[in-house]
Amino acid sequence: MGDGDAGRSSEAEARVLDGRAWGAFCDGLKRAGEVILREETPATPFDRAEGFRYLTRLLRAGLESQLEYGDPRFPGFYQLSNETIKIGNDNPDAFYQNCTISGRHEYRICGERGSVAYLSLGTKAGGYGSSGSLEPTGQIDGEELEIGPDGRFEIRVSCERKPGNWLPMTPESSMLIVRQTFADRSREDPARLRIECLGDRVKAGLDPSEFEATLERVVAFVEGTANGFANWMQDYARHPNQLPSDDQAKCQQAGGDANIHYLQSCWRLEADEALVIEAKRIPECTGWNFQVSNYWMESLDYRYHRIHLNQHTASYQEDGSVRMVVAHADPGPAWPNWLETAGHRQGGMLFRWVGAEEHPAVDTRVVPFSEL
Repeated sequence: MGDGDAGRSSEAEARVLDGRAWGAFCDGLKRAGEVILREETPATPFDRAEGFRYLTRLLRAGLESQLEYGDPRFPGFYQLSNETIKIGNDNPDAFYQNCTISGRHEYRICGERGSVAYLSLGTKAGGYGSSGSLEPTGQIDGEELEIGPDGRFEIRVSCERKPGNWLPMTPESSMLIVRQTFADRSREDPARLRIECLGDRVKAGLDPSEFEATLERVVAFVEGTANGFANWMQDYARHPNQLPSDDQAKCQQAGGDANIHYLQSCWRLEADEALVIEAKRIPECTGWNFQVSNYWMESLDYRYHRIHLNQHTASYQEDGSVRMVVAHADPGPAWPNWLETAGHRQGGMLFRWVGAEEHPAVDTRVVPFSEL
């Protein structure tokens, strides 16, 4: 390390020692709150409270990803989305796992396949708090895996091709995303995964000279993620209560799955209105699902409310089509596919075609609740 590096290291440690690093971190989090107060965001106590709660959730995710699991030499799986951390219309049917990686290293994943309906692993470059997007750099799906008779498998993760199960990276790869999508969580077992970095490693430990830079990345993650998806909702305001095919390249750059086609927008309903959604033709596919989210693109609380349906949980019409309704109150037995708004008047919504060769349009219309 040269004299210049030593000087920078000494200054960084001094800022930790006297508290300036922590003060700058707190100031950055305060600045991130301006996202929730943007002019176009809903100005109700309920939506604002959810917005500020959203920032606390992003903070937890940022600390996990950048501080606790931020060293690609010592990888481990954490979650950027789960029941209480939600990002970008997270899928209530999915079990997400993330891992910090680097194209400078090689990795081995050991796993047990389980019985979950859909499994995919993808590498990404960038990040919400750095480049503002996650560029796809490689993917392998459960159907492609070579699996032993005992249900176990190994995957090599590297820039250079490896024999057997291989998940590609590029030198810029920085994150691994695992998606496990259930048709019925109560009956399916998730895959169990472990990851290790191959080659020589230094000892793990906290470096005071890097601590402030890590906190800066946490703030950038919180602010960048919140701003990015607020921008999406501003765009969706051009076609409320409709479900057009989204920009698929944009969805991929936000961490999307190459096997999923996304139809995405926002919804707005007055107290006496309901939104009817009809998938009149279901193509051959691995699956589909539809969900309702809040303005911050967090899936509504599926622990306590029915806010999503999939190919297994939905009731079908006699002709094989699916008709769903989003309404503030239960419209009765004629509408078995009722989804709750959980006290919201507006938010995001997303329909996914998974593993489909074609992506039929999904029709929507707003009707008076009394006419259901």
